[in-house]
Amino acid sequence: MTFLEKFESFNKKISLSIEWVGVAALFLMMIITTVDVIGAKLFLMPLFGALDVMAIAQLLAMSFAVSTALILGRHVQVEFFVMLLPERAAAFVDCVVNFLGIFLFALIVWRLFVFGYELKVDGEVSSTARIPFYPFVYGAAFACIPVCLVYIYMFIDSIRKVIKK
Repeated sequence: MTFLEKFESFNKKISLSIEWVGVAALFLMMIITTVDVIGAKLFLMPLFGALDVMAIAQLLAMSFAVSTALILGRHVQVEFFVMLLPERAAAFVDCVVNFLGIFLFALIVWRLFVFGYELKVDGEVSSTARIPFYPFVYGAAFACIPVCLVYIYMFIDSIRKVIKK
């Protein structure tokens, strides 16, 4: 097994292991929505802090599932132009796109850690349930690190394709 294959396997294991947090957050969103609607419509008592928990759960669901979505190819891609290019040019475009992905998610990780620290120092909490925001922002930053690793793997793989062609 080559280094690149081991790195890909490591990325898959990490991404699949943190994906369960995103799935749990999505399940929590479904439960809260159901309980809130039933409580508000039948008993005239909406669930306290439902909007706060929904916003936090959305953040967790998206950030913890993005690396698995990237690995499985479930993210948005526009390939109609690249498909018309020769193989070497398409591989070069992949190199550029993957490098930009590394740069973007490294920037996102850095800024989320900075933002989380600022939220912690300022003592920012949600409006109704008074839930502190910073642990969830730190969690989102942590969850974007595997995305960087996946993009690094894809970048190295696309460089190999450019060199081989």
